[in-house]
Amino acid sequence: MRIVIAGGHGQIAQRLERLLSAGGHEVAGVIRNPEQADALRAAGAEPVVLDLESATVEMVAAALQGADVAVFAAGAGPGSGVERKHTVDRGAAVLFADAAERAGVRRCIVVSSMGADADHPGDEVFDAYLRAKGAADDYVRARSGLDWTILKPGMLTNDAGTGLVRLEASTGRGPVPRDDVAAVLAELAETPATAGLTLELVSGSVPVSVAVKAVAGE
Repeated sequence: MRIVIAGGHGQIAQRLERLLSAGGHEVAGVIRNPEQADALRAAGAEPVVLDLESATVEMVAAALQGADVAVFAAGAGPGSGVERKHTVDRGAAVLFADAAERAGVRRCIVVSSMGADADHPGDEVFDAYLRAKGAADDYVRARSGLDWTILKPGMLTNDAGTGLVRLEASTGRGPVPRDDVAAVLAELAETPATAGLTLELVSGSVPVSVAVKAVAGE
């Protein structure tokens, strides 16, 4: 398959690119900074330089042309203010979903966050982040032209992945290594029967492939 990942230089995205390319897939990563291109090539992905905060839907649709799966893994990141939570965590996700629909890419996977909720209260930057992610999730879920899956990981860590997870509609809070998030995303990309599901993910005791098959009803 051809899989295009928004936020291609992110920590989860680079892990995912390595897994997908090792699995024989053709992978492209959308990045804003051309200086990140070599890192993507090292991960086995084709770099596509495009700023999702200023690009038009036509520009993003062109980047998605011919893809089998679109993965939104972009984020404003820690240290960014409220404004960029709106322009990236919400705005870029909405743009990417619209572009996928326009390009005819039905399969769309979104990396969200546990606790994401458009009505989340609070005045802190993290509260704005959870509202932005929640609003983006709601928008994607409303797109009839997309076979979407939304993944909400718990607290991300850089611990080595164990390959053992808990993946359910509701897991409760907990940590999860970025390695295991990437492994779940790779499995979701190859499991179209997970379309229409919003899933929470934390470390657990079930092998990744078994956990994904279980939520897919396989």
